[in-house]
Amino acid sequence: MNRRRTLTISALLLGLPLAIGLTPPFVQVEAQSTQQAPHPDVPDAPTPQAPKPMSDMKDQVTPGIGSQPSQTTAPDSPASSSGSSADTQTPPPSSQPPASTAPDNFQTTPPEIPEAGKGADEAMTVIRSSTTAVEVPVTVKDSKGQLVGGLDWRDFRVFENNQRQPIRYFTVDPFPLSVAYVIDQSVTADVMAKVNTSLGAIQGALAPYDEVAVFSYNNGAKELTGFTGAQTNRLTAVLALAKATGREEGVPVNSGPLAGCSISSNGQCVDPNLQVGRSAGNNEFMNIPKEIHTLNDAILRAAVALSTRPTNRRRVIYVVSDGKEYGSKATTKQVIQYLQGHNIAVNATLVGDSARWGEGYLSRFHIPFQMNDNVLIRYAHETGGAIDAERNANGMEKSYQLLAEQSRRQYTLVYYSHEPAIDGKYRSIEVRVDRPNVDVTAKRGYYPTAQDAR
Repeated sequence: MNRRRTLTISALLLGLPLAIGLTPPFVQVEAQSTQQAPHPDVPDAPTPQAPKPMSDMKDQVTPGIGSQPSQTTAPDSPASSSGSSADTQTPPPSSQPPASTAPDNFQTTPPEIPEAGKGADEAMTVIRSSTTAVEVPVTVKDSKGQLVGGLDWRDFRVFENNQRQPIRYFTVDPFPLSVAYVIDQSVTADVMAKVNTSLGAIQGALAPYDEVAVFSYNNGAKELTGFTGAQTNRLTAVLALAKATGREEGVPVNSGPLAGCSISSNGQCVDPNLQVGRSAGNNEFMNIPKEIHTLNDAILRAAVALSTRPTNRRRVIYVVSDGKEYGSKATTKQVIQYLQGHNIAVNATLVGDSARWGEGYLSRFHIPFQMNDNVLIRYAHETGGAIDAERNANGMEKSYQLLAEQSRRQYTLVYYSHEPAIDGKYRSIEVRVDRPNVDVTAKRGYYPTAQDAR
């Protein structure tokens, strides 16, 4: 009985402070410890900061240009944590564009610029997955036709499908050349004699590290040699074999006593090219055979051989011809598509009728139902090549040197297309140079291929 009373009294003593609003000592200690130790998952509130004054926005907006991106310091630096005006420092004068050019804020990060002499080796080694890397060789000339040097990447603007592209790689280093020479043997005999005389100067326009293949065409394309060193004896011998007599230029007669077959056997012409009947007519009337100039087939065959050459070499087809085309199995459009898909440029030395003043300009236009008098102009414009018209052997020899130098002294731009990696659709290219009175030559577009995806 006494023990129950003792427990009851103890319980009453404990409940009495709670009843009158007091807290036991051990309860107060627990409450104090709970208030002093904050929850570890709840961070401290940020310290209030006053907004920056509008005076900090001065010199950041230029009339006609807009706001300029400011150079800020790293987030971990003391200047950024203090919130002072040091995080809007202007870049050093060395990183500013030249004073002669207008500010351009499209591309603030410079492209990859290799060391001198290593541009050709490193041009296509940068890899980007699921991206089309587009290499654009660019030639810049002044109003007098002289090559313009000393430009840097800030002077160029590249547009694909009318949308500007950042330049990811830029070099002025010369590339070794892989040149496929295509010699027209269907020109007239007098023109062919001049071409034969000039062929010996081809090797003088090339360097020892260049490589050359030689093709010819008349009624069909023919490969005279595969790629060999530009200064080898093999090339000297092959160029000697490329010489031909050409075709005889005469006035065609298809009626009268001078027409037909002067020598016949069993009522048929002895000459197999003038058979009786069909396209050749009969003993009384003869249809003149059409001229055959398979230029498209010859360029396509040279392009297929060039497509196997390494990507760090400049691929060039050099045509010596009057530009006439008739009788090829491949169309000009198909060949140009293949050239643009494999980054091949077409240079040409025009001879014969296409090199004559006035007549050479008119031969660019195609008369319906007639042969194409000069398709090389279109080949050069679409692939970023060059054309030079010469009438004598001395001019042809200088032309070889001029066009080879132009192919070697080009600016090389590489950008990554914003279009899908491989969709097979044509993409236009436009290159602009921020210099007055200059002529810019670059390919007008391309078709993406699997080898462009990097």
